[in-house]
Amino acid sequence: MLNFEFKNPTKIIFGKGQIEKLSTELPAHAKVLLLYGGGSIKTNGVYEQVIAALQGFEVVEFGGVPANPEYAVLLKALQIIKDQSITFILAVGGGSVIDGAKFLSAAALYEGDEPWDILSKGIRFEKGLPFASVLTLPATGSEMNSGSVISRAETQEKLSFGGPGMFPVFSILDPQVIQSIPPRQLANGITDAFTHVLEQYMTYPIHARLQDRFAESIMQTLIEVAPLVMANPADYSAAADFMWSCTMALNGLIQKGVPTDWAVHAMGHELTALYGIDHARTLAVIAPSHYRYNFERKKEKLAQYGERVWHITEGTTEEKAEQAIVKTEEFFHSLHIQTKLSAYTDQFENTAEQIEQRFTQRNWLGIGEYKDLKPSDVKKIVEMSY
Repeated sequence: MLNFEFKNPTKIIFGKGQIEKLSTELPAHAKVLLLYGGGSIKTNGVYEQVIAALQGFEVVEFGGVPANPEYAVLLKALQIIKDQSITFILAVGGGSVIDGAKFLSAAALYEGDEPWDILSKGIRFEKGLPFASVLTLPATGSEMNSGSVISRAETQEKLSFGGPGMFPVFSILDPQVIQSIPPRQLANGITDAFTHVLEQYMTYPIHARLQDRFAESIMQTLIEVAPLVMANPADYSAAADFMWSCTMALNGLIQKGVPTDWAVHAMGHELTALYGIDHARTLAVIAPSHYRYNFERKKEKLAQYGERVWHITEGTTEEKAEQAIVKTEEFFHSLHIQTKLSAYTDQFENTAEQIEQRFTQRNWLGIGEYKDLKPSDVKKIVEMSY
């Protein structure tokens, strides 16, 4: 196992009826920016619960954060923070809203002239304006990590940043909220979390036994509860396992002491930026091609994954590894998520060249667990995903 340090300061408040605890968790006399998305919280009962819990606090609302948190929209919220001397941000939503809150947390204290520099320069923040979240869509793990991904429509970019100061102070996770989530978004959440685990697991063996089994258990749980959640999101037991699996998939725990990849995300983000494809679906498009392109270096771990997660017992290492990729594709397909770019756009002919050029321009000359996948390799992987 590799050397590591681990600290996660986010307090998790999990379970039924926990939204009411907002009133005791927020700092006294806080002036709160209530940040949310397209308004679904006003139809599923979450908004009413949050407003009731915020009685006695000065609250300014900002809605309309899109599914891929948009820089231009967030700049409007940033102006409100500065004009009205906001002291605390409360994100009520899924990962996009929480990521938006992280950007605002950083930008509120940023002393530079251009907030986009936070993303383009990958500035690491040790401190931000305090914020918390009420999770409404399990998927990204943003409720318990310090990373954020922001989109900018005018330049068709999707970039990330983070730092120790970007952890939520607390996050409230009530599994009952998933009852109103559309099937498409549930499928996205399952796929997103599953791929988060793969990014931290599907590298090469280093005999980190406990870390491997942490990761495998999350994937096994997602596979088990996926059909239950899709068939009946009101099933509290399945919803609770789903929500906690999404959080555990990316709260920093399973990546400690092991090599991680993240090339799938790097490429997937470009597909979202170029075509507006749901984030989770871009991951499902790229992952199988990435694993096949890098088959020789990943086959040992792929075979282990096949044995332990998919119960593949017959065949050589190579055969088990290939079957594991096929099983992964079949799992995504069972969620009605396609794994080829051509299923999402018919304008893909030059996509690989565009992404290769972008990686070169950004000087991203080595990605993946070995940091040696060049833009030319990225081009070939994306081409395989057509």
